[in-house]
Amino acid sequence: MALKRGALVILPNLIGEAAVKENLPDAVEKEVASLDGLIAESETAGRRFLGHFIKDRAAQVPIAVFTKKTKDEDIDFYLEPIQKGEKWGLVSDAGLPCIADPGSKLVMRARKVGVKVKALPGPSSIMLSLQLSGLSGQHFTFHGYLPKEHPPLIKKIREMEKTMKATGATQIMIEAPYRNGSLLNLLLENLADDTLLSVMWDLTLPSEGGMTESVATWKKLAKPQLDKRPSVFLIGKE
Repeated sequence: MALKRGALVILPNLIGEAAVKENLPDAVEKEVASLDGLIAESETAGRRFLGHFIKDRAAQVPIAVFTKKTKDEDIDFYLEPIQKGEKWGLVSDAGLPCIADPGSKLVMRARKVGVKVKALPGPSSIMLSLQLSGLSGQHFTFHGYLPKEHPPLIKKIREMEKTMKATGATQIMIEAPYRNGSLLNLLLENLADDTLLSVMWDLTLPSEGGMTESVATWKKLAKPQLDKRPSVFLIGKE
């Protein structure tokens, strides 16, 4: 049953050009059909998402663009129609909103002002990668995007490995697809040979793949071509 009026609904999106029926629960279609508006990272991505479910009126649904550049003082603007009784959805460009995504600021504010919030389950490249890696899912830390400049990036890699060895917690990170190859090389150059490195790419797509091997083994194998392919990197131990 669709949520009552006056609510913010956190909606899952596809990871890449995957099949909707195979990757998103039926409840998403029901919720989208009853939305008064959608909050998205871009209007193009928002219209594409709506088109999966309400193609005949996807162009008529109001879309409010919310990004990491949205100022804190502007957040209440997005909640005004919800506080007046409307139901709006929150969607990310891919996967789950609020995970490596600016939507968390909106949800926090919604809770503070008493707006009802609901989240629907869906695909997460981070969780799928952790499941597929074989590394510890009991304790883990997600670091998001790492520093772009090499000196702080190398420092961060070594800090994550030190933490992993001390606590056993799997360390998870992502990178812009066009820099995946560079990150893989830096990980192999700076991690200890006995550290386990897992890389998962193109999750939920026909081209999905992944490897979990020691750094020493990685250095002996042909490296996968990761540039321009959404990937998740994990380091851990047995």
